[in-house]
Amino acid sequence: MSLVALKTLFNRDLNRLKAEIGLYQDESCIWHIEKSISNSARNLCLHLIGNLNTYIGATLGNTNYIRNRALEFSTKDIPKKVLIEKIEETRSIIIETLSNLSLETLKTEYPLLVLETKTTTEFFLIHLATHLNYHLGQINYHRRLLDK
Repeated sequence: MSLVALKTLFNRDLNRLKAEIGLYQDESCIWHIEKSISNSARNLCLHLIGNLNTYIGATLGNTNYIRNRALEFSTKDIPKKVLIEKIEETRSIIIETLSNLSLETLKTEYPLLVLETKTTTEFFLIHLATHLNYHLGQINYHRRLLDK
C-alpha cells in the first residue's frame, strides 16, 4: 500500500467522521446510549481521536500527544463544534505525519507492540484505518437510529 493511498483513506474517513457528527440534528443525541448500545457517538469519536493521535501522531510524528483512554469513554458535555474542531486537528496531524514518512518506514517494524504480535508500520496503519472505519460505521448507525 502506498503512502498516497493511506493519506487518501485517512483524509476521506476523518472528513466523513466530521460529517457524521455534524449531521446530528439534536446535539444531545450524540451522547445518547440505549439498551445494548454502550458507547455514545461522542465517546466513540473521542476514542478515535485519542487512538489516531497516539498511534500515528505521537508514535510516528513525535507530537508529544499524551493519551488518557479512560477519559475517551467518560468525558461528557463537549459541544459538537469542539468535537468537530478536534477531528479536524487530528486529520491535519495524521496527514502531516504520513506526508513525512518514507516508503522504507512502512516496511519497518511498528515501534510499539499494540496487537498480539509485532507488525510492520504499514500493517499497523492499515489496522488503524479499519479501526476508524469500524467505529465510523457505528457512529453512522447510531445517528440514524437515535437522532430524532
